Amino acid sequence: MNFNIVMYQPEIPQNTGNIARTCVLTNSTLHLIKPLGFKIDDKQVKRAGLDYWKELKLEVHESYEDFMSKYGNERIFLATTHGGVYYNEATFKKGDFIMFGRESSGVPEAVHNEHNGIRIPMIETSTRSLNISNTAAIVVYEALRQIGFPNMK
Repeated sequence: MNFNIVMYQPEIPQNTGNIARTCVLTNSTLHLIKPLGFKIDDKQVKRAGLDYWKELKLEVHESYEDFMSKYGNERIFLATTHGGVYYNEATFKKGDFIMFGRESSGVPEAVHNEHNGIRIPMIETSTRSLNISNTAAIVVYEALRQIGFPNMK
């Protein structure tokens, strides 16, 4: 396993499906923190993940507190538009956790303050940010580059 991708209360099943596919193809585990904005067996999630869903390493956590009780001592990076450093300035190690907030509102301030914030540079615009599945792919592939793309062709 290379990395742990964490989705904090995801709302859009297609985004979750796309990130699940990225997790499968990068040997990463997907962590979903409830409440979810959809059912995990939703056809839309499976359709977005296509035939990859059955190969997904998935952990579902009942709450943020549940997630933190299990993984709170691990290195957790939070991808946020308010991150202190660019994603390529962070030093990733195999097994790190990379968290992404809700599509509509990110994470609460208390959660934000607990983690190392990283961001993807963007121009100033009225658009909030990149799509979460695009953001996840960008950050995960930078993290993989840093550890030498292990066992990848």
